Order: sequence, then structure tokens, then C-alpha cells
Amino acid sequence: MSSQHITVIRGDGIGPSIVDATTAILDAAGCDFEYDYVEGGLTALENSGELLPQATLDAIARNKVALKGPLTTPIGKGFSSINVDLRQRFQLYANVRPVISFQGTKARYENIDIITVRENTEGMYSGKGQTVSDDDTIAEALSVISRGGAERILRFAFELAQREGRRKVTVVHKANILKSTSGLFLRVAREIASHYPEIEMVEMIVDNACMQLVMNPEQFDVIVTTNLFGDILSDLCAGLVGGLGMAPGANIGTDCAIFEAVHGSAPDIAGKNIANPTSVILAACQMLDYLGMGAKAAKIRAALRDVIAKGEHTTGDLGGSASTTEFTEAVIAAL
Repeated sequence: MSSQHITVIRGDGIGPSIVDATTAILDAAGCDFEYDYVEGGLTALENSGELLPQATLDAIARNKVALKGPLTTPIGKGFSSINVDLRQRFQLYANVRPVISFQGTKARYENIDIITVRENTEGMYSGKGQTVSDDDTIAEALSVISRGGAERILRFAFELAQREGRRKVTVVHKANILKSTSGLFLRVAREIASHYPEIEMVEMIVDNACMQLVMNPEQFDVIVTTNLFGDILSDLCAGLVGGLGMAPGANIGTDCAIFEAVHGSAPDIAGKNIANPTSVILAACQMLDYLGMGAKAAKIRAALRDVIAKGEHTTGDLGGSASTTEFTEAVIAAL
């Protein structure tokens, strides 16, 4: 059987070092992948004049699975978000952000295990109706929720809960005020939930969900919501387990998926060999689960958990003083 080809975008800033750390761990775990390296973000812009070169898009379309480091979208007019572009181009409608407590991270909570499932292509990030008046006094944007888009993401969340043996799905909305868009999302949620009687569905207004996540996060299991709310809530959840350095992300479509670090490219520490690669390592574990290689994913997660708990080879953000390389070598040794 030939090796699985994975498209790898090393990314900007700390991206190359944390992605290289991750591929080294995947190799040590015996994953036997072939990596097709392509460029994106500022690195690609400097080398080819494009943020997302055609070769990169072709490689993602060809391999159907990609692992990517953080990409920088230049701030200012004329540059749309690379991540939004990728999600819409490949119809990666489900953004899956798990957070789980690791002993040794100095996080505020010790027993968090939440998956946020965010609709990834519609809502306030649809890009539709973005206008600014000529005199720069009024700006408008359109939020678009379709029944099909809502059904797709809600079914995905309930299927995920069922597959992973989870008991509860919290649907986060603002239907009390946004009666059209959030209202439709909530009505569809009730319809979908009726097909999964063994899973409890809880309805929660987004502002209350934020408060509850801070006060009593243990009550949450799977959260499903629209694009903007999901973007905010998934970062809030990352804060419960020690920050974005501990939070991976998957963007999943019907026949293509991109797995990524969800934090930025941290140019201030680029090239210093001090970045924590955990976010990309955990994203790679999500990729392994997706590819039906759950045993290898479990093995890597266990090694990671072991290294972080011991604390002897952790990076600065985890309270240690190890380099990215030392941290990586410790995870490989723990394997």
C-alpha cells in the first residue's frame, strides 16, 4: 500500500519550527506519510507574489488532507483572510476545536473536555454585502444562514457526539434578538436533535454561554454554533486549558480537510526556537483520527501529556525553559 500524501504548509513566523517538530513526531510514531510542502501567507507572497499560490491550492485539492502552520494575512485593503478563503474554496464547512485539560499547564481548570463545532462558511463571515459609504460614515455587512448550511453543521455536531460517546450538545444562538438568522439556526437544531434522542440538547443564548463557560465550564460537552459566535467561543474555551498554544483546529468538508494551529505566527519569537508546538501536534492528532489512525493519535497524545505533566522539558509558556527542539525530543522519547 502506498503512503498517504499530506499537503504541508509550514506557514509564517514560528510556523516552520512547530510544523517541523510535528512532522518529526509523526515520523517517530511510524505514520509513514509523504509530505508535499507548499507555501502560503507572507512567505508565499514574498516568493511568488500571491498569498495562496495555485500550486498550494492544487496540492490541497490533490491530497485532500493538509496540515498547516499559522499564516499571516497582511492587514489592510486588498487582502482577504487566507483562512476564510481556504474554508470557502474547499467548502470546509465544519470547524472543530477540541480543548482538553493537560496537567502541568497552570490552567485555571483541571477537568475540561469540550469540543466546539463552528459553522465555517456562512453567517457574518460569508463576506456578503460588505459596503462602506463613500464618506466613510456607514458600514454594512450581511449575515447569511441557509437551512442547508445549518442542517449540515448541526448534523455534523450530533454525529460527532454520537461517535465519541458524548451525552450532550449545547446549541448556542441569539434567537431572542436575531430572530431571522439565529432563529432559523435554532429551529433547524430542534429538528435535527429529534433524530438523536439519546443525546441531550441544551439551548443557550451566546452571552449566557460565555458567562457559563467562565463560571462552570464542566457542564459543557459539545458546543455547536454559527460562525462568529463559534470563533469567539472557541478561543474562550482555549483560555480554559492554558491558551491558544494548547488548542488545535480542524476544518472539515465533505471530501477535504485542513488541520491547523489556531494561534498566530508570533513573529516576535520567530527563529528563537522557543515556541510551543503543542497546538500543531494536537491538530496532527485530529488529522490521524480523521484518517482512521486513532491508535497512533492516542499514542502521541499520551506522550505529549506525559512530557507536559513532568514539566522538565516544557517551553516558556508552560512554565519551563526548554527549546522547541528539546520539547520535541522529549515527546519522541516518551513515544
